[in-house]
Amino acid sequence: MARMTMIEAIRDAHALAMERDENVVVLGEDVGYFGGVFRCTAGLQKRFGVQRCFDTPISELGIVGTAIGMAAYGLRPVAEIQFADYMYPGYDQIVSEAARLRYRSAGEFTCPMVIRMPTGGGIFGAQTHSQSPEALFTHVAGLKTVVPSTPGDAKGLLLAAIADPDPVIFLEPKRLYNGPFDGHFNKPSVPWSKHPDGEVDPDYYEIPLGKAKVVRAGSDCTLITYGTMVHVALAAAEASGADVEVIDLRTLLPLDLDTIVASVTKTGRCIVLHEATLTSGYGAEITALIQAECFYSLEAPIQRVAGWDTPYPHAQEWDYFPGPDRVRRAIDLVMEG
Repeated sequence: MARMTMIEAIRDAHALAMERDENVVVLGEDVGYFGGVFRCTAGLQKRFGVQRCFDTPISELGIVGTAIGMAAYGLRPVAEIQFADYMYPGYDQIVSEAARLRYRSAGEFTCPMVIRMPTGGGIFGAQTHSQSPEALFTHVAGLKTVVPSTPGDAKGLLLAAIADPDPVIFLEPKRLYNGPFDGHFNKPSVPWSKHPDGEVDPDYYEIPLGKAKVVRAGSDCTLITYGTMVHVALAAAEASGADVEVIDLRTLLPLDLDTIVASVTKTGRCIVLHEATLTSGYGAEITALIQAECFYSLEAPIQRVAGWDTPYPHAQEWDYFPGPDRVRRAIDLVMEG
């Protein structure tokens, strides 16, 4: 096993995929010569050449549209959008073309592409560099949506996404790029090199899309989350007096409903946690599914903990995030029910 940051694991996944398949190409703003704004593609252009790792104009619509055309004609493009906040000009191409190409062509054309986007807050990026738009993708039939929480998962999920025959949205929590934390965003990061989850298999491997992971077993209540909030959930669970089971979804679509149902049926109590705003957030879909599938097992109302329903605040970033204290209060509430 090797020690890697999430950035290094993502870079390694790119290189391994490009080694195995000459049809894998990487494109985006500054991904080539500079190696990406977060350095996730550093060294790929020098190693594989400018035809397989190249810079694009500052046009998200152009990046996505070009990648769709490449995918339709047999390549496997991995497109980077510098920040998830910038994807809106390309959203029409993602929804109207990438997600529908297999269906509108009756399978004659497919769209095996990955769109990578740094997502979420934690770096004081304010409104235009901190959004969590996952619900905008999970609403669209034909897309898969992935959010890793560790370097090992990031590598295995990205390799599976590149190998997938359909379009995958790959959201990378930028707060976790260089290291996890104790759940409080304003505490110093713990380098992945000193964290157990920083261990990554240096060889090629895939983590199947659609498989959640129970990262903490428990019997009193179930806490369902993904991405950065996995670490918040674990911190809250450890600090609470309850025996909390924590599920890392890893893939939002396809969703591993079986793991969720098994856990909630066992515990009878459930909290859904995400960084994105509450209203119409992805947590609402999970809550509805649990209500339908686990109604007779529930001992208390399902709780949702999420970001505020406001534009992203810069000055109050640490209060905006659902921290361990807010999650712990939700745990206490469901345990009282």
